[in-house]
Amino acid sequence: MTVTAPRSLRAAWPALTGLSAVFLFEMLDNSILNVALPTIGRDLHASTVALQWVTGAYGVVFGGLMLVLGAAADRFGRRRMMLAGLVLLGTASLATAFVTTVGQLIAVRAVTGAAAAMTTPGSMALAFRLFDDDGLRVKATNLISTVGLIGLAAGPTTGGFVLAAAPWQVLLLVNVPIAALAIAGIRTGIAPDRAEDLHRDPIDVPGALLGTATIVLTLVAPTLFVNEGTGAWEPWTATAAALACAVLFVVRERSARHPLLDLRLVARPAVSGGLAYKAAAALATAGLGYLVTLQLQLAWGWTPAHAAIGMLPQVVVLVAGGAFVSPFVRRAGLDRAAWLSAAAVVLGLAVYGTLGRLGYVWVALALVLVAAGMRVVGVVAGVNVLRGLPENRTTIGAALTDTASEVTSGAGIALSGTVLAALFTGSIAAPHWTTRQASEFQDAATIAGLALTVAAGALVAWAMVRTREKA
Repeated sequence: MTVTAPRSLRAAWPALTGLSAVFLFEMLDNSILNVALPTIGRDLHASTVALQWVTGAYGVVFGGLMLVLGAAADRFGRRRMMLAGLVLLGTASLATAFVTTVGQLIAVRAVTGAAAAMTTPGSMALAFRLFDDDGLRVKATNLISTVGLIGLAAGPTTGGFVLAAAPWQVLLLVNVPIAALAIAGIRTGIAPDRAEDLHRDPIDVPGALLGTATIVLTLVAPTLFVNEGTGAWEPWTATAAALACAVLFVVRERSARHPLLDLRLVARPAVSGGLAYKAAAALATAGLGYLVTLQLQLAWGWTPAHAAIGMLPQVVVLVAGGAFVSPFVRRAGLDRAAWLSAAAVVLGLAVYGTLGRLGYVWVALALVLVAAGMRVVGVVAGVNVLRGLPENRTTIGAALTDTASEVTSGAGIALSGTVLAALFTGSIAAPHWTTRQASEFQDAATIAGLALTVAAGALVAWAMVRTREKA
């Protein structure tokens, strides 16, 4: 039976409601939890390292499983995988009510990360496949992204109000109604999987293990560099292991009869270029956010509340900028919109690296430029990647896009943290800095900002070259 593609967003509202709820969960979950970490630490008598893993376990499992679960969804059914993940999400969230130790909470967060890996790539893949018109695909992806970014922006404030009147477990129990809304929208608005839309290649188990190990080690290494320092053996061991697994993964995928990730598809100009644009935006956003947060509170002595206000230009652009994405893409075209928005990201980093130490107005300008660029490229790059793949590989394509963002976000923080660790003497968390320490921090922030500019600029330049080639 042939299913007619919707001709407007309104015609697909049940499906878009469900898919937006999925993305809302991903964006809201960690942001709303972060504000509760001090309360969780006191309630569960958790150490600093344990608290870090309350959020870290989610990110590592989420990033590590996306590729293999995306590949499984393309084989066994995207809708089926999405619904199973949402059931797991609701169950894990309900389990929060019975948590009594920090170990149990970390386990729940890991299961929640697995549920996110089952659902998040599918939200973009199903939105892309819902329409056969690129303009509607951009609008749908933009709508879903906007809902998620509203959750990201509102999470800390909402969490603060909730904690004033309720226990911290309520913050995670909110995932239960979100999962129920998503299940209802997807069951109503998205047709069941059809056998002809899937493929039956066996899953490459060695490739899946090597790919997962590569991603997990890559996500863990930045945290080790920041926490243990560049002189410790742990971060370097994790980095070397990640590189070794990555090499073995590429060797395996080139030789496997049915690879988990067909590298010939990834090498297509639209796919590799889109991934590079997405990686540049994630690198810039994470690295800049890390540096600015430290600069406002530690170097300039702003209170957390004032620092939150200082980050508002970025939040406003990310949320309100959604109204301008579709008109801009329609006027510029997908490819031109991608490189223009990515160039804005690089320009924002350059402004911060060269002028950020001179005053807040330059920091705010950098935040606005990076946020504006990321807002567009986040939508356009994802659509371009999926356009460049066969229809029966769209979920692993979305998973690959999300994985690129996760990995390069960690790289951006690691690069910034490593530069700070190398140039700053003493404890960066000390309440009062000497004049020398303040100068060291500003020098480190400048060097880190310029290093991020060079890295993001190289990714954007390479992406521009790739997307100008014929597919």
